[in-house]
Amino acid sequence: MPTLLHVDTSVFPGEASASRSVTATFRKEWEAQHPNGTVIYRDLAAEPLPHLDGLAAAAGFAAPDQRSPEQEAAFALRETLAGELEQADVVLIGAPMYNFTIPSTLKAWLDHVIIMGRTAGAEQTTTSGTPAIVVASRGGGYGPGTPRESFEFVTNYLGKALGDGLGLDVTFVVPELTLARSNPAMADLVELSDASKAKAHEDATTHAKALAARFAA
Repeated sequence: MPTLLHVDTSVFPGEASASRSVTATFRKEWEAQHPNGTVIYRDLAAEPLPHLDGLAAAAGFAAPDQRSPEQEAAFALRETLAGELEQADVVLIGAPMYNFTIPSTLKAWLDHVIIMGRTAGAEQTTTSGTPAIVVASRGGGYGPGTPRESFEFVTNYLGKALGDGLGLDVTFVVPELTLARSNPAMADLVELSDASKAKAHEDATTHAKALAARFAA
């Protein structure tokens, strides 16, 4: 049975988080199609990872039989996280925009799983071609042609890190204007916000069904 790696990063719980709400929609549909499948779940807000340190970074460039005991111990977490990514048939990531970019917890995860010569840095990595659905929610509007287009460092960064770096086949689901109902200054954007939210949930369901069907074949 297929394996789904589900990573959430929002600091807000449940329905209070646009990204968690949409990743939950994807996962619900995925599990309906694969009730006996494996789901590896990481909530990086509830259980944040330590930042990559020098020992763990250096260990990633050393052959396993050349690592010191200290490097081997430091590399253990990277081995676990990279193994989860390599095991996954589909990757699902909630990536809300915080201060124009990704949560620091997600950056920490990336720093651990990007291992040159293994998951990255090779023409054919151990994660090449794995489908990844990224729910990139944001409180405002940052799409092409908007005043804050140049402030968008979520999809452009993750497209490179996940796609070009890890070789994943990345698809973005983008619920925008999520603060419209709570910010009086955005009152005239509520209708657009609701439409964006509905489309994000619809897209999540559609992608989950399509990927579930692919791995059921």
